[in-house]
Amino acid sequence: MARKRCYFMVKSLRSAFSKRPAAAERLFSYAQILLGALIGGAAYPLFMTPNSIAPGGITGIATILNHLFRWPVGTVTLLLNLPLFLISYRAMGRIFAFRSLVATIFFTLFIDILPLQPMTTDPLLGALYGGVMLGCGLGLIMRGGATSGGSDMVAKMVNKRFQFISTGSFLFAIDFAVVVSAGFLIGATEALYALICIFLSAKVMDTVIIGFSSNKACFIISSRWQEISDRIMRDMDRGVTQLTARGAYTGTERPTLLCVIGRSEIMALKRILREEDEKAFVIIVEAHEAIGDGFTHLTD
Repeated sequence: MARKRCYFMVKSLRSAFSKRPAAAERLFSYAQILLGALIGGAAYPLFMTPNSIAPGGITGIATILNHLFRWPVGTVTLLLNLPLFLISYRAMGRIFAFRSLVATIFFTLFIDILPLQPMTTDPLLGALYGGVMLGCGLGLIMRGGATSGGSDMVAKMVNKRFQFISTGSFLFAIDFAVVVSAGFLIGATEALYALICIFLSAKVMDTVIIGFSSNKACFIISSRWQEISDRIMRDMDRGVTQLTARGAYTGTERPTLLCVIGRSEIMALKRILREEDEKAFVIIVEAHEAIGDGFTHLTD
């Protein structure tokens, strides 16, 4: 009896420890969502709302209504998003929909309730800094496995129904329509600043999602591929992958070496190539993210 009781205790402990990483991951995801909602929401009272910058999407529509009727941007955004959530709940999936609902509620609440005074009334500065903050916030929300609602959900629904219309094209059409509306209802100058804000927020959002990386992927074609491969592994302590390639002109098969290195190691690689084969053909490209041995791990 005691042995059976001990067995069940050990089993329950194993179960608890096995579930801990998943719980920690969920907690980290929600932390990113809340931080992103805070940063993105703060961009409106600090920079965009005081300068009547409508950065596309549902929040852009709410900004236009705020300029015309002084309706609160966050509240209007939330009211416009709720019907979209009800329509697209099944299409998004339960977990993604719940996280997106949390992100939307906090994002819109922070727009209205944060006691922040405008940092500038210069529309150019508002577009620049507002775009950076908004992109950073939306990027963190997406890293947390959610979306801030609005046009993103509509675009996914339309793409699912009409697959010939891409999500990106539909989002661009919505943003363009909102900016054109802002040009007529607010002013052409404000619409031009809104385009700057949209461009910056998209670039910053991509950077936050993909991550800052200084890694380089190097493709090396050389007749002395074996010697170069050995030197890279021995001198630089980096792994090398051999890819089978065939020259289109000569028809000769020759391995192409693939090696991912840090930015600071480029000169060391060039020195090895110069010493082993000055005629080697090298392509060095950006590696947005390197995951695996010697770099970032999936669990980090």
